[in-house]
Amino acid sequence: MKKMMAANWKMYKSHFEARATLQDLLYLAKNLPENREVLIFPPFTLLDAVAEQIKGVPDYALGGQDVYPAAEGAFTGEIAPGMLQDCGCSWVLIGHSERRHVLGESDEFVGKKTAFSLESGLNVVLCVGETLAQREAGELSIVLARQMDTGLGSVGNSLEPACLCIAYEPVWAIGTGRVAGPKEILEAHAQTREHLEKKFGDNGKNIRILYGGSVKPENAAEILTLDNVDGVLVGGASLQAESFSRIILS
Repeated sequence: MKKMMAANWKMYKSHFEARATLQDLLYLAKNLPENREVLIFPPFTLLDAVAEQIKGVPDYALGGQDVYPAAEGAFTGEIAPGMLQDCGCSWVLIGHSERRHVLGESDEFVGKKTAFSLESGLNVVLCVGETLAQREAGELSIVLARQMDTGLGSVGNSLEPACLCIAYEPVWAIGTGRVAGPKEILEAHAQTREHLEKKFGDNGKNIRILYGGSVKPENAAEILTLDNVDGVLVGGASLQAESFSRIILS
């Protein structure tokens, strides 16, 4: 199982900046280890530009930062799975904490997006994680159970493991510089694995679980050695080729 090194560019970069970043990244990480694959989530405006840069590059893939659970329709400002695929996407990011907590997406809506995307042939990175208040209240298990059960509730139990990644991202560690310690990551990832095995049986053992939350070159190697950590979802440190290449090669 290859480690998934995912970059979430959020709402950053022009076409020029995107092309320059990818050119630098492909040079700096040209000797990609055999147990690594790279996934880029740029803004929608940059999908074509990134697709052009990584076309034909082994173990690099493109994903959309969001999706709407319909093939087409009168949904102004939204984007369908087929539109993402038409731009070269094979993945989509769903349930990121910024969409849950800033834009108000419910667990149920996240679940609809996940099921429809998988049915439409897209691979999914589904994000889960607790706020600081929820962790301090001892609600980690409750939050993960709710988000996993609802997020995957309409997904068939015979899912191919390679089609899904779960990204555990403690909300209190995203963009704050704070990072969950090894004990906290191990606890959350173990519970996530338990839910996956309960839902998918033996296939749940082979679904990758990523850690996201202030991942940097300085801490990536340690995080990637932890049990049930099958990759990372990187925000700010993925915006610069130099820092993201060091994470990829950790």
